[in-house]
Amino acid sequence: MSFNATLVVMAAGMGSRFGGLKQIEPVGPGGQAIIDFSVYDAKAAGFNKVVFIIKHEIEKEFKEIVGSRIEKMIDVDYAYQELDMLPEGFTCPEERQKPWGTAHAIYCARDKVNTPFAVINADDYYGKSAYVKMYNHLKEQKGDFCMVGFRLQNTLTENGTVSRGICEVENGILKSVTERTKILDCKYTEDDENWVELPPDCIVSMNMWGFTPDVFTYIESDLKEFFAEKINVPKVEYYLPTVVSNVIERGQKNVSVLVAEDRWYGVTYKEDKVNVVDALNQKIINGEYEGF
Repeated sequence: MSFNATLVVMAAGMGSRFGGLKQIEPVGPGGQAIIDFSVYDAKAAGFNKVVFIIKHEIEKEFKEIVGSRIEKMIDVDYAYQELDMLPEGFTCPEERQKPWGTAHAIYCARDKVNTPFAVINADDYYGKSAYVKMYNHLKEQKGDFCMVGFRLQNTLTENGTVSRGICEVENGILKSVTERTKILDCKYTEDDENWVELPPDCIVSMNMWGFTPDVFTYIESDLKEFFAEKINVPKVEYYLPTVVSNVIERGQKNVSVLVAEDRWYGVTYKEDKVNVVDALNQKIINGEYEGF
């Protein structure tokens, strides 16, 4: 019996400078972006629908440049993250320009997703095993949430520091995520002077989450509290990991940690693109992406 699962891709951050942003930078020989590789891997794992979260202002360009390719692979739908898409009773301040964050992005997709689903960033390459682990966990239908974590050493770049969520895991269950905003060579600093060692094999979150549809209830409840307190703060955002942390703290859900041993790829710095292109093209040469 088939199992329906949706891949939700957060791509609204592309903004008005769409054509020059890294989310659609060609990395494959046929002009494919990282998104193409992600959808290919997700479909191969068993996912049968993709929902792209975008903005109306880039709808035409996105559908022409990205959607037209992806629609040949899998069922595609679109959700739109707009500043005025708020829970009932709230109005967006006129001066607000910055998006409300990743939790709000997922909230905006609530009418498009009615199956267990995975959430990813549009510009991150997670690898085949990540989607297989995610799909298989969702298919077990335990009712809990999950995340695919990566080994810190497999997520670093030689071109500068990175920000990572360091995970505390106990018996395969996520206990907490601590953001370290300046990591270099498996060491982090909070003051630019003192560096603290991190285990190279420690688990980090790369924003690949697995949810059941009831997460939308938790997100809406959290957003209402957030907006009631901070709706007039100009640049404040509400992030998906905060929702997950709240669910854990309240004891509402367990969050299973699935560890992918693959290397994660992304273009944190412009110099990273060469390594990403080389790595993905080698995978094509190895026959991992038929038709690319």
